[in-house]
Amino acid sequence: MAKLKLTQAKQRWPGELYREGSMRRLLAAIFIMASIVPAVAATSFASTEEALRWINDYRTQPKPNDVPGVILFLGRQGAFREPESAGIYPGFIAGVLGSNSTQARSLVSRMASLSFADQWVLIKGVAYSGTPNWKETLRWLATRLPDRKVMIEHYLSGNLPTLNQIALERTRLTTMQKVKSAITFSKEKAPPPETTFESNPELIDTLWGIYFATGGYSRVERLAWLLSWAHDRDSVEKLTIGSMAKYTLANNASRDAKLLTLLKRKGVNQPKQIETALKEVIEAAENSDTGRLRKEALAALEELKKKGPEYKRNIAWWGTAGETAISAGCLAAAVTGQVAMGLPCVLGGALSSAALKHLAAPE
Repeated sequence: MAKLKLTQAKQRWPGELYREGSMRRLLAAIFIMASIVPAVAATSFASTEEALRWINDYRTQPKPNDVPGVILFLGRQGAFREPESAGIYPGFIAGVLGSNSTQARSLVSRMASLSFADQWVLIKGVAYSGTPNWKETLRWLATRLPDRKVMIEHYLSGNLPTLNQIALERTRLTTMQKVKSAITFSKEKAPPPETTFESNPELIDTLWGIYFATGGYSRVERLAWLLSWAHDRDSVEKLTIGSMAKYTLANNASRDAKLLTLLKRKGVNQPKQIETALKEVIEAAENSDTGRLRKEALAALEELKKKGPEYKRNIAWWGTAGETAISAGCLAAAVTGQVAMGLPCVLGGALSSAALKHLAAPE
């Protein structure tokens, strides 16, 4: 019988044998594609909000290979058009790359097809990732994104800071510099503009983006440091950012048992201001009473608006406050729960100038 089958096989036309081989290869290809399809389908969303919910839950079941598809989808939806309201995205990319450093180049390559207007989010994500070879990755990316070489070079040269290099507050004139200026009647040169958490509220979203990607405490700890500003009564910028940090920590911790446990564990032996604010965060999270924090924050901002800073109770101060990236509207957006749900709040831009005019206007 075996000899008969062999004889029959020899009598078949070569074309038939070729077609059988082709069919086997085709079936193998279909099998491979079938194993890929679920991963692709997982990144197909009906809306930006759906993709953001995926980002918010990512840390519970990380799938780094799905991330490029999600980022490209968000780019097509216009999610990166306003950098001031898109801080969560470079943070999320940075967290994913930092947690998967061996795959970083491959993941970045798959996101490099972003449009020119959206490429900033990928560049910033690489610079903020902290991977051992982030500079090499940026140099390689410069060859893929020639129109973004200037921005890339600024990160490579240090003209733009990485996330770890960003200070909490801007450099101010020292007391001696002020005294010297008063005695000599000379105007001391003000420090150059710099990127700080005080002047860039979108960095709060960036830190949350990293947490959503990793579930690690290191970036949450930096948010906890901002709590020292939650009771500030001399600076609208510090009060707003401190209040945003306080509310988002409480709101996220009320939905994330692991985060609540981390805050309790790290809440001891902190500086007095931070320890006090952190206790309020934990209490609000445990009792699901974050609405109280929102009302208290808005009331504090309203008091500042009416009275001015404690060191200078003069409503005219608002008219000469200079540029600010913060407004009461920023806090109102943040405390509605948008950040906590992974939805970046709208910060900066036209809101700041409009807010200054509103705050400077007489009652």
